[in-house]
Amino acid sequence: MPRIPVHTVDSAPAASTDALKHLEAKFGKVLNIHGGMAHSPAVLLSYAAIGDVIAEHATLDAKTREAIALAVGNEDECIYCQSAHTGGGKAAGFSADEMIAIRRGKADDAKLDALLRLARDYTAQVGNTSDEAWQAAIDAGWSTEQLTELSVHVTLNLFTNYFNHHVHTELDVPEAPAV
Repeated sequence: MPRIPVHTVDSAPAASTDALKHLEAKFGKVLNIHGGMAHSPAVLLSYAAIGDVIAEHATLDAKTREAIALAVGNEDECIYCQSAHTGGGKAAGFSADEMIAIRRGKADDAKLDALLRLARDYTAQVGNTSDEAWQAAIDAGWSTEQLTELSVHVTLNLFTNYFNHHVHTELDVPEAPAV
């Protein structure tokens, strides 16, 4: 059961309103996670700011970012994020089978798989990635810029995963298939 009500654009604190309107326009509605984050402008604006920086400066494409989100969400057992990013993964071009494989820990593409191994390592080991996972990603063709950037993608997903766990965000998107 959710611990907090979901704000609408009309009920949100004034400092959260603009960010919530922007997210509503982007997703077609106020998602429960965003309406929950709106309780604290510091939370919602931090989330939005990281997203804006990623949109402007990221080198990893949308499909890769969705794969990272699926891997981290599964590792962190966040049903909300796995479900939301299943929709995002589909929009980015993944098949249902590919997304299930990613969530199970094995991407079909060897280069992507090496990056996701590092992302799962980052998540499970609280940022302490192994030399083996790092080197495997380098050997697969990822640059040090991309591996450094991976930290912001994992961190954003941990932020949303932990938020959902903390406030018990109610699912308002189609549930991801079981793995």
